[in-house]
Amino acid sequence: MQNTKKLALAVLVQTALISTAFASEQSESKGFVEDAEGSVLFRTGYLSRDKKNGVADTSSAAQTAMVKIESGYTQGIVGFGLGVVGDGSFKLGENNHAGNQMIPLHNNGAKDSNGHVDAYDHWARGGGIVKARISNTEVRYGTQVLDLPVLASNTGRMVPEYFTGTLLTSHEIKNLEIVAGKFTKNQMSDQIKTDADVNGNGLDRAIVWGAKYKFDDNLNASYYGLDSKNALERHYVNVNFKQPLANDSSLTYDLSAYHTKFDEAANTYSQTTDNLSDRKNDIWALSTAYNTGAHNIMVAYQQNSGNVGYDYGQNADGFQSIYLPNSYLSDFIGNDEKSAQIQYSLDFGKLGILPGLNWTTAFVYGWDIKVKDMTNDAQEHEFFNQVKYTVQSGFAKDASLRLRHSYYRASDEYQTNAYIGDTNEWRVWLDIPVKFF
Repeated sequence: MQNTKKLALAVLVQTALISTAFASEQSESKGFVEDAEGSVLFRTGYLSRDKKNGVADTSSAAQTAMVKIESGYTQGIVGFGLGVVGDGSFKLGENNHAGNQMIPLHNNGAKDSNGHVDAYDHWARGGGIVKARISNTEVRYGTQVLDLPVLASNTGRMVPEYFTGTLLTSHEIKNLEIVAGKFTKNQMSDQIKTDADVNGNGLDRAIVWGAKYKFDDNLNASYYGLDSKNALERHYVNVNFKQPLANDSSLTYDLSAYHTKFDEAANTYSQTTDNLSDRKNDIWALSTAYNTGAHNIMVAYQQNSGNVGYDYGQNADGFQSIYLPNSYLSDFIGNDEKSAQIQYSLDFGKLGILPGLNWTTAFVYGWDIKVKDMTNDAQEHEFFNQVKYTVQSGFAKDASLRLRHSYYRASDEYQTNAYIGDTNEWRVWLDIPVKFF
């Protein structure tokens, strides 16, 4: 199986390299210094989960600065470059109820006078990259924030999740992107140590591959795969079609699906089988969105099957690796779960009221959830609201304030031991980007 994958990938890459259909990015390089970019994102963040049914609340607040500095490529047939990415943070207040992957906690069992786990006062993380480019193909090695459906870094906390390894991205054929990579370290948003350390996330070796193709302005399709040693094998497909309508309106249809086969040593939290060597999951979702002017309405249906839920993030497989529509505080990924959603978004700027202000509200209901030794009919639902304002001009251009709230409830059988449990959640992010050069 592994040899077949490697051969198929090699054929794809070689085909891309010899089939250049448009201008070379490397031939247009201005230079190592001339194309350099540097920026910092200052973020003030607050995340609070008001738990129910006797479960302890969690609440965290912190300040961070996320830095990214990257050179351009040297000129010539093969270009070379360097870069660094990292973050430095400190907590705001005591953070006696820290959690939610926001702030690192001391793992030595230390607690404060009130019995709370001791959180770090300040911390820093990051790493460097080296990169090379020939024609329209780039290879990067080092610390990276990934955005692949099967291996996606968590960016929903104070700081991102980092992976360390090699990623090749090729655009040799017009409208076709091919990726392939190997990663050996994973660092969660609230981790200071990496997999090289005793308290790392347990990633041995993750190999990724995939491609996405733009057929025309309205139709796109993609496929991605992941093989994480001693953890899982995962495949993802997506087809997205936009149907233009009169008066600049449109209908967008999106179909996504995952298939996962878990290894015997993998971690899962929602299974209905005791046979650890035969744990599989299939999940798919279909959504339709109607956009007209300032308004966007989406409906979605999502369905899960197998003898385990779509468990992700437990095997160093990316804490944001769920490119499906019914994903907010809950991802509606319980074993055999079916879920339906209605979402409405409003762009106030297009109404001429306040450019940069957007509001999204959604309701998702899930049913037919199997909980081992308890029920085949557990349920959950979530009412989601988010308001975001982005400054459009002036000295604070691109600064943004985002307020997000989720009201989540589940049936008794699907409470904390099986999933997240009844929760009222608030997230508040103030982001201020600054560009150095």
